[in-house]
Order: sequence, then C-alpha cells, then structure tokens
Amino acid sequence: MFDWLSNPDAWLSLLTLTILEIVLGVDNIIFISILSGKLPAEQQGKARNIGLALALITRILLLSFIFVLTKLTTPLFTIPFLHEHGTGAPLAITGQRLVLILGGLFLLWKSVHEIHGNLEGEAQSGSQKVKGAFAAVIAQIVVVDIIFSLDSVITAVGMAQQIGVMITAVILAMIVMLFAAKSIADFVNRHPTIKMLALSFLMLVGVVLVADGCGQHIEKGYIYFAMAFSFVVEVLNIRARAKRATKPVKLRSEY
Repeated sequence: MFDWLSNPDAWLSLLTLTILEIVLGVDNIIFISILSGKLPAEQQGKARNIGLALALITRILLLSFIFVLTKLTTPLFTIPFLHEHGTGAPLAITGQRLVLILGGLFLLWKSVHEIHGNLEGEAQSGSQKVKGAFAAVIAQIVVVDIIFSLDSVITAVGMAQQIGVMITAVILAMIVMLFAAKSIADFVNRHPTIKMLALSFLMLVGVVLVADGCGQHIEKGYIYFAMAFSFVVEVLNIRARAKRATKPVKLRSEY
C-alpha cells in the first residue's frame, strides 16, 4: 500500500489530486456551514467538525468500495462495434471498465450541471427547510456528504492508480479544509474562475475515465500538464485583475 512513496509520479498525482479535492470540497464546506448555522452558536463549531469528520469517513469508505470494483476484470459482455485498442477484438466490458465508464459519465454530467447552475441557474436558498435540532442537522450532513463525496471519490479513482495515494489525498484535503475552511471558501468566492477551472478539470477527468473504460488509455502526464498550465494562466489572470482592480463575475449558488 505504501510502495508509491518512492514513485515521483505518485507524488505529483498526490499534489494535483489534493488541490483538486480542496477546491471541489468548497461547496461541501459551505453547505455544512449553512446547516450548522441553524444551531445555537455554542454548537455550531462542534457540528461543523463532526460534519467534516463524517465527510472524511464517507469518502474513504466510498473510495475503498469503488477501488475494489475497479479490480473486477472478468468480462461481463462485449460490444461488437467497439474494439480493443491494438488488437481489433470486440471490446469486452468488465466490472472495472463499467465503473470507469459510469463514473466518467457521472463526472461529465456533474461538471456540466454545476457550470450551468453557477452561470445560468437561479440563485436560491437551499437551507430554508433545515431543522434546528443537533441530531437532525448531523443526519442531514451525513446524507449531503454522501452526495458530495461521489464526484471527489470518482475523481480520485481517475487521477491516481494507488489506493494509498487516493486516501492520502482525501485526508490531506480534509485536514486543510478543517483548519482553513472559511479562508478557502472566501478565496474561491472572490475568484470564481478557480471554481470554473476545477469543474473544467472534472470534465477532463470524466473524459479520461470514459476513454479508459473503452480501452483507450490516455497518459496522466498530459492531464497534469494541462491542469498545471491552466492553473498558472489563471494565477496570472488573477494578478492582472488585482492590479486593474476589476471585480470578477459573481456565480449563482443554491446554497
């Protein structure tokens, strides 16, 4: 499980995935803060910490479950009109490929849905029906964590090959969010293009997963380069906007 520690590619994957998990986890933090805000002031911090801890446990459990599914290599059925890369044989769909294809399609749907909601959707208050009881808030946090965990877990499977890298990235991201939740949320709110960039990365990972599921392997190095280059360009854009003192566009949010 820890043999990846001596692999430089694994460390690059860990860094990239950790940053992506942090940015993608901002909505989760915001929702947890809204739910905990329904409680008395003395209980809010406790509820927020419990919520983040439950989010971490949920992600690790889902990650382990999906990672096990990706190891299923027994053919379930074949698709005659698609062919194995390099062999020309009909594409055999295994449990592993099925998880990759469905996960990739989910990420594509999720990212497009989020981009549309943030740019053209209607801003709503998603917390109007939240109950104020501590147990009810925690229960709602658990349910929401499961929903929010799906995209981050599938992204981890798409970005890394080793379960140790995936779990470490999720734990590091959650630790950072635990101590810097407000600062990270404020930064993303001030620079909404960062969130759009992360959602674009999500689309990229979705395409890679679908391609892998269809037997077309894409080297992760190309993905890392595209992400790093895009991020550097956006950092330069943020610095340029700061010098011009221009205000960024405001994204809509249902939270």
